[in-house]
Amino acid sequence: MARCTQNWLTARGIDFIGHEDWPTSSPDLNPMDYKTWQHLEMKLCAKPHQNLESLRASLAKAATEIDMNVVRAAIDDWPHPLRACIQNRGGHFEICK
Repeated sequence: MARCTQNWLTARGIDFIGHEDWPTSSPDLNPMDYKTWQHLEMKLCAKPHQNLESLRASLAKAATEIDMNVVRAAIDDWPHPLRACIQNRGGHFEICK
């Protein structure tokens, strides 16, 4: 999937950070991890789930209903953790707002 996405971006002249330049073990550098999952978690925890299947179904539904403004906000906020990572030379950093 990653290769397919990279090919799609390259074909459209869209720049991206390749795996060879991406810091390893950096979940905070992924907008999905630090922003979008938080939004999905809030939706999923709004009501209790009786079993794993119920949780999975709710996650699938929430993912299809995610507001693109949430995704855009995550992308717009992305430079902040990137700068923190660079300033700490890839070492530990925390995102505080």
